[in-house]
Amino acid sequence: MHTLKVIAVGLILLGAFVWIGRALGNGPKAALYFLPVWLAAAGVNLWFGVSKGGYSVRDEAPIFLLVFAVPAAAALLMWWKPPLR
Repeated sequence: MHTLKVIAVGLILLGAFVWIGRALGNGPKAALYFLPVWLAAAGVNLWFGVSKGGYSVRDEAPIFLLVFAVPAAAALLMWWKPPLR
């Protein structure tokens, strides 16, 4: 359940990046700015899972990939084929 919440936060953050990007006239390129921010956030989630949750890096790595990949794929899709205005 936690994984789904983190992915949802990532998608909401992506929406905020795109919305602010449109307001600033940057358009879909803002989705690319989201990627390093989300990589860092997913890394923090990995760190919390290992240090506080008691999981090993080996256990947490697939979750990290999933948490990063879903919003990152959505960001790349929004950059490649921007939504209609």
